[in-house]
Amino acid sequence: MPPSILIVDDEQGIRQALRGVFEDEGYSVGAVESGEACLAAFEQRDYACVLLDVWLPGLSGIETLQRLGPSHPHTAFVMISGHATIETAVQATKLGAFDFIEKPLSLDRILLTARNAMRQKALERETEQLRERLTHDYQLIGDSVPMRALRQQIAIAAPTDGRVIIYGESGSGKELVARAIHAHSRRASQPLVELNCAAIPEELVESELFGHAKGAFTGATTARQGKFEQADGATLLLDEIGDMSLKTQAKILRVLEEGRFQPLGGSQWLTTDVRIIAATHQSIERMIDHGAFREDLFYRLSVIPFYVPPLRDRPEDIPLLLDHFNLKFSRAYGRPLKVFTTAARERLQNHPWPGNVRELRNTVERMVIMRAGPAVEVDDLPNLGADAPAAMEADSGYRNFHEAAEGFERQYIQAKLAEQQGNVSRTADVMGIDRSHLYRRMKALGISPR
Repeated sequence: MPPSILIVDDEQGIRQALRGVFEDEGYSVGAVESGEACLAAFEQRDYACVLLDVWLPGLSGIETLQRLGPSHPHTAFVMISGHATIETAVQATKLGAFDFIEKPLSLDRILLTARNAMRQKALERETEQLRERLTHDYQLIGDSVPMRALRQQIAIAAPTDGRVIIYGESGSGKELVARAIHAHSRRASQPLVELNCAAIPEELVESELFGHAKGAFTGATTARQGKFEQADGATLLLDEIGDMSLKTQAKILRVLEEGRFQPLGGSQWLTTDVRIIAATHQSIERMIDHGAFREDLFYRLSVIPFYVPPLRDRPEDIPLLLDHFNLKFSRAYGRPLKVFTTAARERLQNHPWPGNVRELRNTVERMVIMRAGPAVEVDDLPNLGADAPAAMEADSGYRNFHEAAEGFERQYIQAKLAEQQGNVSRTADVMGIDRSHLYRRMKALGISPR
């Protein structure tokens, strides 16, 4: 369906000329002679663009814009007038008019202006839809006591500029919490700039953070902005900050203390106003004891600590998450909603989910894609491994809880690796965790892939 344009002018010759030009371009065109007729036309349908004369008998163009503008945010208004003044043009712009064109009209110019106005409105609408979709995708799902407490803590801390550190196991939703904090902050109109410290090689982390000048090192053929410069006036998420080297930690501490930094190979100091949100699945206090993390940086970052509970500590949220992911992926892949039987739901709710929400998300996505029928029975579910209680009963020779937890984790990872014939990438995907995190856990637990 072609875009619709309404021409509002009391001169019949102008209405006819503009109608002919826009109809020749394939637009659907309406034409009326007064502001009152314009309001009546909008009672019948919406228009993508309105070419609105300022001086009209009865209701003026400015008054018409005042009435229609607020209730039709996706309509582009272009004002036209033979007696334009700067004050009138400024007033129309403040009321939301895209442009102000003087008579005698250039048909080429008004055609180009209308196209640009409709294109801008279409982009604004697309941006709104993307923002709404992101808000839906990144919402915190759950009505358990820990999740209610977490949302309350976000509501209190987010509007401030206090630095935040988020603790939680891999896949538990630390990024969602960071996005929620940013979305409710005073910096929400600016982007959330992210850096996964575990995914960037150590030799490139400083370049990613602070940027570099041309020729700063081999391969630096052009200058590049770093995350601190990109996040000026915004929020910077340092994910898995526990994987950052002590050298880089020292440089970040200096930025936090002085509010300025120097790009690699650069000679100028750049100032930055950044709110830092750090996230980690590790115990920073234990890393400090082992000399792997700077204590002074920890106290700089840990103004407001958050803890994201693992999924096994809030099993009552699993049905809500199951329905959320079922709806999300059914829409994304154009499939009918799956019906999880009572037995399947119980199986999912009783599973300990070592991969947390990410593992549950991947499981539901797989069912939506791979399950042909509408119902998901318990036998249709992938092999989720032994439930935690059964695994713990299998060997009671552990000396303490830490050894027992590591023992179960080792058994679980080995079982998943065996299912995937030792392929670490596929195993990480099945478990719902990052491949780099799986490699680190395998190394810590003494597990070889094959």
